[in-house]
Amino acid sequence: MPKEHEGGRAGLVALVGLPGSGKSTVGRQLGRRLGLPFNDSDHVIEQRIGCSIRDYFDREGEQAFRDVEEAVVHDLTAGPAGVLATGGGAVLREANRLRLREAGHVVYLRSAPDEIFRRLRHDTARPLLQVGDPLERLRALHAQRDPLYRETAHFVIETGRPSVATLVNMITMQLELAGLLPLR
Repeated sequence: MPKEHEGGRAGLVALVGLPGSGKSTVGRQLGRRLGLPFNDSDHVIEQRIGCSIRDYFDREGEQAFRDVEEAVVHDLTAGPAGVLATGGGAVLREANRLRLREAGHVVYLRSAPDEIFRRLRHDTARPLLQVGDPLERLRALHAQRDPLYRETAHFVIETGRPSVATLVNMITMQLELAGLLPLR
């Protein structure tokens, strides 16, 4: 059963989705709307490892990064109520999928690879997209991870082109309809 805090509100709301789907931006605004603290697992990871994820990924490899990510997801889901933006690959580990699903309510921000590519085509910070054909890489990531995001999520929100405010409204409405927030 998901944790709840005072007033019958959702305890933890975790956002999952591909890199660039808007998890951090939407999560920050959702936290403000719900009056809950916001955490971004990638920022917590960078604080722990003392360097950028890209540098760590290059130096230590994906397996070592996923180990750190799993520990961070565990710690953040064990904490108090809040909104959590996860890294795009957090769902690759079954332990993370189970932990997220059991700790609260998971929202999958589902974005088409072409839409993400349009947003991220000049981004150099995301290690998995530093390849010759980032659009093809996004399509491959989507094919691999979409079933995992769906397995983990309680709610799926199609991001398309709505504004951040509209996405926050859509998530809030889903939480209200599920009885996790008082109806306005």
